[in-house]
Order: sequence, then C-alpha cells, then structure tokens
Amino acid sequence: MQQEFVTAENVNLTNCDREQIHIPNSIQPHGILFVLAPDDFTILQVSDNIQSFLGYDAENVLSQPLANFLAASEISSIKQCLAEDFEHVNPLKISFSNQEEIQYFDAIVHLYDELVILELEPAQETEYVNFIKFYNLVNSCVAKLQNTISLSDTCNIVVNEVKKLTGFERVMVYRFNDDGSGNVIAESKIGEIVSYLGLRYPATDIPLPARKLYVNNWLRIISNVDYKPVEITPALNPLTNRIVDLSFSTLRSVSPVHLEYLKNMGVTASMSISIIRNKQLWGLIACHDSRPKYVSYEVRTACEFLGKILSAELLEKQDNEELDYKIKIQNIPKSFIESIAQNNNFIDTLVQEEEKLLDIVSATGVVVSDGDDLISTGNVPEKSEIQNILDWLEYQTEDNIYYTNSLPTVYPQAKEYQKSASGLLALAISKIQRNYILWFRPEVIQTVNWGGNPVKQVENLPDGEVRIHPRKSFELWQETVKNSALPWKKCEIDAVAELRTAIISIVLSKADELAKVNLELERSNDELDSFAYIASHDLKEPLRGIHNYSSFLMEDYEDVLDEEGISKLQTLIRLTQRMEDFIDSLLHFSRLGRAELSLQKTDLNELLDGVIDLIRVSQPETSLEISVPRRLPNISCDRIQINELLVNLISNAVKYNKNSCKQVEIGFIDTVEQLDPSLRQNMQFHDRVVLYVKDNGIGIPQKHYENIFRIFKRLHGKKAYGGGTGAGLTIAKKIIERHNGEIWLESEVGVGTTFFFTLPT
Repeated sequence: MQQEFVTAENVNLTNCDREQIHIPNSIQPHGILFVLAPDDFTILQVSDNIQSFLGYDAENVLSQPLANFLAASEISSIKQCLAEDFEHVNPLKISFSNQEEIQYFDAIVHLYDELVILELEPAQETEYVNFIKFYNLVNSCVAKLQNTISLSDTCNIVVNEVKKLTGFERVMVYRFNDDGSGNVIAESKIGEIVSYLGLRYPATDIPLPARKLYVNNWLRIISNVDYKPVEITPALNPLTNRIVDLSFSTLRSVSPVHLEYLKNMGVTASMSISIIRNKQLWGLIACHDSRPKYVSYEVRTACEFLGKILSAELLEKQDNEELDYKIKIQNIPKSFIESIAQNNNFIDTLVQEEEKLLDIVSATGVVVSDGDDLISTGNVPEKSEIQNILDWLEYQTEDNIYYTNSLPTVYPQAKEYQKSASGLLALAISKIQRNYILWFRPEVIQTVNWGGNPVKQVENLPDGEVRIHPRKSFELWQETVKNSALPWKKCEIDAVAELRTAIISIVLSKADELAKVNLELERSNDELDSFAYIASHDLKEPLRGIHNYSSFLMEDYEDVLDEEGISKLQTLIRLTQRMEDFIDSLLHFSRLGRAELSLQKTDLNELLDGVIDLIRVSQPETSLEISVPRRLPNISCDRIQINELLVNLISNAVKYNKNSCKQVEIGFIDTVEQLDPSLRQNMQFHDRVVLYVKDNGIGIPQKHYENIFRIFKRLHGKKAYGGGTGAGLTIAKKIIERHNGEIWLESEVGVGTTFFFTLPT
C-alpha cells in the first residue's frame, strides 16, 4: 500500500506526524524569499509578495541575476556570508532599490540542498539602533543564570528575561517527557490571563516532523495566525525539479493544524525557541500573544542566544537537582564493590546486603535470580510470576537494563499484582546463566493536570470522512492515572549500570585468578602423574627382587627354618604381592593421565556384549542377571578405556552384593529433566549422553559418596568382598574425566546403587 504524501492541503490530526512541513512551498507574508543559483545568484524562484514590497512582478525578476537589484558591495557581502559561518554573520543589512525608493532589509541567507536561500525582512531601524540595549539585557540574564543552582530557578529567569526582550504576553518553558508529552515548568505572563504552569500536554500537540525541525532550526516565529500563505513561484525549482526545502527558513509557512491549535488557544502571535540537550530536543521556550506581533531579527537572535545558554546550563542544573540523593545512591555501588571483592560468590553478597540493594533505586521489593533459584526481599510478586517476568524479559531488549514505571501497560499479566509491582527495573548480569536483579515499585495513583482534554474532537464530514480537530479548550482537565509507579530517575539507572560494571569486572578478575590457579594445578597434576609413573615403575624391580628372594628362601631353607621362620617368610611374600598390586594400580592410574585418547565412533552395545561375556566367564558359579532395557546410543570414545570403565562398574556391582540373585541394569536417560535439579544446574549435558549402571547390592552410605573415588580408599576390610586395592572407582573417574564427562551416584543402603556418568555423543 502506497503511503499518503501529507502536505498543508490534506493534513489533519490523523496524519500530522507525517506532514512534510519542511516543503510547504509557501512562506509567511512578513518577508520576501528568493531561491538563487549557487554559482551566479540567478533568481530561480521568488515569493509572490515581491510586488507588495518592491513593486516588481515575480515573473519579471525570475531568471535575472540578483546583481541587477543589489549593489556589488552587497552581493559581495552575501557571498562572504556564505563562505563563512553564516549563523554568526546573519543578518546582513542591505538595501533594495526600485523605481521610486530605496528600502532597507535584514537579509538572512543560507545554503541548503545546493541552493542559496535569501530571505528579506523589513529592517526595524529603531530596534537595530537599540541593539546594544538588548545586548545589555542578555548580558544581565547570563550573569543571573550563572548564579542559579536549580533548574527551576534557571527556567524562571529565562522566561522573565525573554518576556522583557520581546514583550510577549506569556512566555513558558515547556519540557518534554519520555512518552512525548510535555509539561509547563516555568511561566511569566501578564496578570489577567489564565496560567498554564504545571499543566501537561499530549505528544500529538507537537508531532514528530515539527520536533525534527526544532532540532535543526533553533527559532520559529508566527507573527499572525490569520496570515494568508504566500506561494513560491515557480512551484518546482528549475535546477532540482523539486519543491524547495525550507527546513532552515525563518519565513517558512506553518502547518494548518498548528494554526488551528493556536487559534483555539486564543493565540495570535507565537515564537518558539528550542532547548536542546545532547543533540536531543529537551523542551521549548514558548512565547504567546493575543495580538499580532512582529519580532525583529536582532531580538530573535538575542532570544535564541538565551535558548542556547539555557541548553548549555541544563546538564549542570539537572545534576544539581536532588544532589544529596544522587550522592547517596552513588555510594551504594561502591560498598557493594568492596563486599563482592571479598566474597567468592557475588550472588551471596547481593543477598546479604538486601537493604542496600533496595536503597540503590529506592525500591520496595527486590528479587535476585540465580539460575532457577529466586531470593527476594520486600514486597514482590509470587515466585511463579517472577519466573514468567524473567521469561518475558528475554524478548524485550538486547540491552542489559530494562525499566518501566507502568509494567501492566506493557505486560498485561502484571495487573494482577500492580499494587506491589507497577514499576520494574531489571538488570541482567548474565542472561545465559539467568542472573538477574529485579527491582519493584508499587502503584502510585496520580492526578495529572492536562491543558484541556487530551482526547481529540472527532468530526464526521458529509462525504463520510472523519476529521480530527485540535481541542478548543485549554483549561485545567484532570485525569486519574493508575497502573503506574513513580518513574525511575536517571541517576538510579546510572547507579544500576555502575553496579553491573563492577560485578562483571570483579567476576572477570576472579575468573582470571582461577584460570591461573587451574593452569598451575594442571601443571602440578602433570608433574604428579609423571612422578607416580616413574616412582611406581622404578619400585617394581626391587619389590620383585624381594618377592623372588623370599620365595627362594622358602624353597632352599624349608628344612632348616622352624615353623615361625616359615610363617614370617610367607607373610613377607604376601605383603610384597599386595604391594606389587598397589604399585600396578598406581602405574595404571598414572598412565591414564599421560596416554593420548584414541577417540572413535563406538557402538556401546557391541562393546558391552564383550564386557558381559568376560564377567560371566570370570564368575561362572554366580547367579547373575544383567539387563539392557533398550539399545544404547553410539558414542565417541577411547574403546579400550570405556571397556575398562564398564568392567570396573559391572564387576563392583556383582562383587558388592549379598543377594543370591545379583541383578545389574545398564541403560541411559532420555532427558536431563529426569535428574535432580541441583545436578542439572552444576553439570554440562550439551552433546552428552547420560548412562547408568544399576545394581541391587549392599548400597553406599551418602557420607561416603566422595570417599569411594579416592585412590586406595576402601570402605570395607581388605579381605571383605574379595579384597582389592580400592583403585577401581578412582580409575573409572579418571577415564570419565579424560572424556570431559562427569560421574556421580545415587544409593540406598541395603537396596542398591546406581552409578551415572556422561560421555560425548
């Protein structure tokens, strides 16, 4: 669908936010406009009112050089103005001659869209002569502004001084809110007219195209709302074949909707001066009068200067507002930083400092989200609602901070708990790990004073079309606003951003320290593996010698030795054999840490079949039931090591079992949701399969869950359950770790044990 091109002919309140107000192709009648070629100043276009000012018909001046009407020195001045910073050179004083007289004008010239725009306004000689008076007024105003502290005092001085300079009946400072609406925050007026101070006006009063032009052009004047627009001839520029862009013109004609708005307000003349902060339109100095009023360029320049001074003062003056409160909340993140730096877990610090956490943004409730865990204090929604808010937040913004003072408006479910959480300020510390801090504020029912009913008047036209008009009354109209909390202040948002930066900085610093420790630990482990390998390898030879010589003594001196001597030699042989078993286990364990893995795609079912056959052959007399409920998945592994892992786990399941029928089950888990939530939080399951070996054996007390994986650590006597070195589970754990997996268990004494472990798919 083609978008409607909105101009002065078809604009109304339904489409005024798209009106092309920069190309009205007409001007206000208090001056003349020329459009010139940039190279030789040929007159390409001219306003139709040239006849009333200079006595020439528009058709007679078109295509002629401007030099035919101005002296060479004045043409030179215009060229010099364009070559320099013309904002600081304008206005030029020039004379324009016709057959009867010489007329003097304030010439305002600028270059835009590769065209020279020359505007002439009749010179107000008396005001020009007294311009030094205006300079003194401005100078006095600047001195007063420098001595103010608050924004309110600054704005009050400006409106009073602009009123003195211009003589307008009413001068206001109009400040824009975040939602586009505006409030009158300062006013100077003559006594008998109604005050607008403190009233709010909807965003549609100043639509987006107008706001853009206010940023580009600091000042706009309307001398009389009843003016008849003066057309520009010809309508299309001969060089560009387009309507001339008047974005920077001072004579540019005004939108009919705005003129209707001013008439409804009882305003005949107006002037607006932009207040700009950080290249954004912060507000306006608005001047109104019930009579037609022309303000000379010199006075307008002085007023514009005051607008720029006010714009420059905004940053400092706004920072001075609630200075004590800002200092207070700025100190809170600093105390957090000290606490977090001393604590290994920043979440614990945040929870312990709950009062400070509330005070940092003057909230009545706060929730700290640590994965699936929620820690709250103060007045907050239910935990299930908090989880829903966190899910919703993931799709609201890519930024780390989100805030609203009317949560029910953007998230309708919040209407159920608006009394405690109409305001939300959310800080994402880590979206991946779901680390958030959520601050809440309660609903504050407010009364908003509007300048007239903001709901527009609708008119049904005979042809079936609908036209929306600006409101006709601007008297006080009150509205009760619900579902809203007190707005979050910029200083509060800044404090939250500072807190996040501090947390991230400290966490990264600790992570760097941990990485160094892990690197050193890895080096130490490599050295220990090397030492264990060398020590166990070198010990085997002398130990084997002791064993052999003890056997020789038994054979050669059996007849000589008495019974006690033979017993001691037998004990020595048993001890050396046991010692050799320990060294073999240690040597095998150290080799696991040093050997390169030979990873290959492996069918676990085929591998398990071989392991089961080996177990059955080694224990032929045992009543053993080994079950595999379903086919196991293929994995990527070192076949030899995983074979050993399965042998160890299944052998233990059979070994530590008192039942007449020993049962072992080998299988895997479909989804990690079947596991305990604490395991899901702390373990890595991506691209992993969770396998298990389950038995009906003697079980393991929970207090020994960690000990069983320590090398040579046995929970029973050395001869109980067939003896052994106690290295089997240590080796199993090492094999799993070499495959970047994890192993853990669940057990119940007298019922059985299940060993779980993860391997890469």
